[in-house]
Order: sequence, then C-alpha cells, then structure tokens
Amino acid sequence: MTGLPKRVLPLLLLLLLPAASGQQFPDATDVTAADIDAFIDALPDDRISDRAIRVVDVGGYNIGVFGVFRPRSQPGRPIRHQTSVTEIYYIVAGTGTLVTGGVIQEEESTGNSRLTGRPNFAGTAIQGGVSRQVVPGDVVIIPGNTPHWFSSLDTDIRYLIFRPDPESLLGLQ
Repeated sequence: MTGLPKRVLPLLLLLLLPAASGQQFPDATDVTAADIDAFIDALPDDRISDRAIRVVDVGGYNIGVFGVFRPRSQPGRPIRHQTSVTEIYYIVAGTGTLVTGGVIQEEESTGNSRLTGRPNFAGTAIQGGVSRQVVPGDVVIIPGNTPHWFSSLDTDIRYLIFRPDPESLLGLQ
C-alpha cells in the first residue's frame, strides 16, 4: 500500500468493518442419510415418484433436494424440461441405462411442470444422445433443457436429484 497515507488505512478499515460484520449468510440445511432413506422408503412403489425432501433459499437462488423412486417396470419416457434448473442425479440404489442429450423423437408437450411452472416435453426415444449404465454412487449432471431418459432399468432404482434453481422457481419446503 505504497502511496496511501498511513492515516487513511485505519479510516478505511473502520468504514469497511460495519459492512463486513453486518453481512448475513443463510443457515446451513442438513438432510441426513436417515432422512433420505425414510423419505424414499415412504414413496409409493407402484409408480415413478419425484418429490421434494427440502427446497431452500441459499441467498439469491433456491436449491432443492428431491428423492426419487422409479420401479423397474416403468423406466419412463424421454423428457425435456424447458427451464434453467439443472438436475444432478446421485444414484442411491439400483442400476439402469440413462440417456442424455440428443433429440427427442416424436416430441410433444406434456404441459407445464408442477415444480417450475415451465413447459415439459416428452417423446418415444432419444436419437444421438449419450447412453451410460448408472450404478450406486454415480453422479450425472443434466443441464436445464437437456433431453434425458432411463431407456431401461435392470432393477428398481432410487436416486436423489439436486436442483440448483437460479430463477427461484422451486417452491420452498
């Protein structure tokens, strides 16, 4: 700090101290393994369930933690959410083939998402996507508006979806 008078430095520190000490940060949110297991165990096992465990405001945007149960008999259709919300899948149990990217074949609107209020689209298959086998412990990051689809399931599958939401579309829970 050459060139700055020695009397100015203490004044600057005094001016910055109230701003720094007055900052407030969001509280941390805990979602324990026991919470996750109990939540997913309580989901219906006869259909695809994707429900919020917690959605919190982390200071300027929301982030959600969702529990998903998907029965082997219902891998689902290819889907694309027209939103900026990214989905981060963390596979807890089960295995299957997940396809991301490419183009949804015979794409049609399925209405607005119950989560974001933005349009959803589905179809019959994905052409030109990346196919990968997912197993417990795998993480897949799916940017908003990216087609994705479990093309097949080897078993029932349980996973978490972390949804960073820069527009705060997800309702707090």
